[in-house]
Amino acid sequence: MLVLSRHRDEAIMIGDDVEIVVVDIRGDKVRLGVNAPSRVAVHRKEIYESIRQENAQAAALRGTLGRVPGAPSLAEQRASAIASIAAARISA
Repeated sequence: MLVLSRHRDEAIMIGDDVEIVVVDIRGDKVRLGVNAPSRVAVHRKEIYESIRQENAQAAALRGTLGRVPGAPSLAEQRASAIASIAAARISA
């Protein structure tokens, strides 16, 4: 783990496009600002862990339940998408 000291209004860079700025320091709390592109998800760690846990539960549930009756399979969805693209190219 890299440990850095920063004062208020100072920043650190992660890669070329993520900037962490010390916005404020009050007692034992530090307020940080994060400037990152929208493609980079930024969450507090407890929220990140909650999202990971919910995703794992959803994946396990999907594996248990299998395919929803009446819903097209992934192969059927792909075939339909390919047919739609081909039809659009022919009519264009």
